[in-house]
Amino acid sequence: MKKNEFVSLVAERTDMSKKDTEKVIDAAFAAIGDLMMQGDRLVLSGFGSFETKVRATRSGRNPRTGEVIEIEQATLPVFKAGRTLKDKVNAK
Repeated sequence: MKKNEFVSLVAERTDMSKKDTEKVIDAAFAAIGDLMMQGDRLVLSGFGSFETKVRATRSGRNPRTGEVIEIEQATLPVFKAGRTLKDKVNAK
């Protein structure tokens, strides 16, 4: 599903215009991104949690040359699904 299809789905369920729904969705995603940039964790009960994890510096190998290289530390966004969401997905 693409973003415009998602906006249409949410607009139908909320009786809001597509334009207003898109603004709300964009604002929510921006807020989640801002929280994660600050290192904060967002927990949406029943849905899941958004947080960041730091992946330590490690050594790797260039597949073309075989040379050992150092891969820098990275901060990654992580989503962990909540119990209610897991149960809903598995309920087929």
